[in-house]
Amino acid sequence: MQVTDVVTQPIDGQKPGTSGLRKKTRVFMGPHYLENFVQCIFDGIGGAAGKTFVLGGDGRFFNKRAAQVILRMAAANGAARVIVGRDALLSTPAASHLIRLNKTDGGIIMSASHNPGGEDEDFGVKFNMPNGGPAPEAVTNAMFARTKEITSYKILEAQDVDISTVGETTLADMKVSVVDPVADYADLMETLFDFDAIRAMIAGGFRISFDAMCAITGPYGVEIIENRLGAPKGTVVHGTPLPDFGGMHPDPNPTWAHELMDTMNGPDAPDFGAASDGDGDRNMIVGPRVYVSPSDSLAVLAANAHLAKGYTAGLAGVARSMPTSAAADRVAEKLGLPCYETPTGWKFFGNLMDDDRVTLCGEESFGTGSNHVREKDGLWAVLMWLNILAVRKMSVAEVMADHWATYGRNYYSRHDFEAIESDKADAMISALRARLADLPGQTVHGLTVTAADDYAYHDPVDGSVSEHQGVRVIFEGGARFVIRLSGTGTSGATMRLYLEALETDPTNFAQDPQAALAPIIAAAHEIAQISAHTGRDRPDVTT
Repeated sequence: MQVTDVVTQPIDGQKPGTSGLRKKTRVFMGPHYLENFVQCIFDGIGGAAGKTFVLGGDGRFFNKRAAQVILRMAAANGAARVIVGRDALLSTPAASHLIRLNKTDGGIIMSASHNPGGEDEDFGVKFNMPNGGPAPEAVTNAMFARTKEITSYKILEAQDVDISTVGETTLADMKVSVVDPVADYADLMETLFDFDAIRAMIAGGFRISFDAMCAITGPYGVEIIENRLGAPKGTVVHGTPLPDFGGMHPDPNPTWAHELMDTMNGPDAPDFGAASDGDGDRNMIVGPRVYVSPSDSLAVLAANAHLAKGYTAGLAGVARSMPTSAAADRVAEKLGLPCYETPTGWKFFGNLMDDDRVTLCGEESFGTGSNHVREKDGLWAVLMWLNILAVRKMSVAEVMADHWATYGRNYYSRHDFEAIESDKADAMISALRARLADLPGQTVHGLTVTAADDYAYHDPVDGSVSEHQGVRVIFEGGARFVIRLSGTGTSGATMRLYLEALETDPTNFAQDPQAALAPIIAAAHEIAQISAHTGRDRPDVTT
């Protein structure tokens, strides 16, 4: 086996976002594209020599081929060992757990998360640090800097490694450990939740529908929900990971998980419904004719976490992304817990968890998790909900009604405007930023602006500063909207508009969120001049 130094040159646009580098699959399949970026990962972390890594992905098109390239490059760069999920499969939270469990030097995860998969759809690669969490900006910036100056990459000339069988093999001087992608993660879940209580609830006739959306959590759901918890076969729907996710958009929200929503709103709805996304780090929770917003879900989990055996000692604190509603803040205040507000991107929670400042974290983009790993974790959230329902012996609707009666209801919604021409989106944000100082005191659609800013985060652990994380406009009474451009798309720009209003009168808890937020929606459109800049007057996706 021979190590080859392949001559290459920089490729534009290889800047990692909040969750690594995401592009169209055909772009990654182009000459030198994947290899350049993987070499820059190794260079950006100070080299791979003597190190151990975890490798896996969500099974989307190009996953296995990319895994073989990465293994050969790791060997060529002197890595000592790579732990790879069988068939190159690993959910993102399971990969984070394996990094931590085996005390490795990090891991490479192949996924574009909730983005569609297939030869004409999306692919992604990101690096997670030894703590199991996404690489921080200092590291991704180092990788990006290397992409602009790379002249060669190292790769081993060798046959493909057998990654379909659990066991040990070698690639030149590098050990390749193929592991069951589910077992260690499932064992971890048993330490965190009362499986006996959940099992008894299911045995008593409690019915579940878990939609894996033809993505990575299918095998995890089958092993944990059906095999270990005793739910009937067929409880996990769309449970086989497919390269194109069966043509589905693997994003667990009411728009894309419409089959589950139809089931849960039907005449014979199960007691509990849930869905997860492409790489398993997101979740959606629903009850019969009850949709739980991600912001409310985080708040409910924070209020009830002590009921799960892994959290009986209580929480160190709670964190949420800035666009996420303040529902969790109200729980933290009542429980006397610190509550942190961070930019969007799970990597910002890592420092807080590593410093033992927080136990639970969440984002409005259907991501919740805890310090058991350093990624959001879709199946973890599902099991936490099942644990709460089993102990409290209440329905999803009853839990939500009790929560709102105790804390009030934060009406909340996110409007996504997808594939906007990037220059138009940038112009809109720039124009809005230029007007921020003049907004306080203005009244728009009956709402008076009290504050407006361009959010910047000062990390309390390492002192780092992250600027331009979203424009916030706050009205009298605490209602607000936030606008930011998302970094998870692969074509054009996705503009996200977040809307929130607190309601404390129980007689008003049953409103449709879009109706309750209508004045804020109108004010946001007028202040930001969304239609004038983008030509859009309504979102592509509403959650």
